[in-house]
Amino acid sequence: MNHPARVEESILVTASAESAYRAVSNVRRMGEWSPECVGVWSRSQRFEPGTRFIGWNRKRVWFWFTSCTVVRAEHARDFAFTVSTFGMPVALWGYRFEEQDSGCLVTEYWEDLRTGRSAPAAKLLGLVFTGTPPKRRTAVNQEGMRATLARFKAVMERA
Repeated sequence: MNHPARVEESILVTASAESAYRAVSNVRRMGEWSPECVGVWSRSQRFEPGTRFIGWNRKRVWFWFTSCTVVRAEHARDFAFTVSTFGMPVALWGYRFEEQDSGCLVTEYWEDLRTGRSAPAAKLLGLVFTGTPPKRRTAVNQEGMRATLARFKAVMERA
């Protein structure tokens, strides 16, 4: 692999870890702040380990969906989900929350799970469906994290 397998970005939000966690763990709200996610569908109203949902994403002319499963839901501490496409693992996305004197440090993290025998197919599907070359995936995600966190901060601090 020519790029890091994991990246993260953080931002200080003037909100409690509790309220930040509550917002992020309601994944239906992801479209409010993500530059790619335009919506989430799930039968469940609660997002806890094992809960599955579909993420709908768009970037310029590309539109795609992913299958997601919540893998961590540690109240006011950590929320994470895996992403797959056509049964192949793609990524782990997550958020950590740390109380600070002036609010909450929110850290978004991403880990590339496109490894092993299915990696070439998953990377090709990523290119076809998202328009992002595999070598640019980490940088694109990091840029997206910065935008997501800035929008998240704005929404949380307006509330």
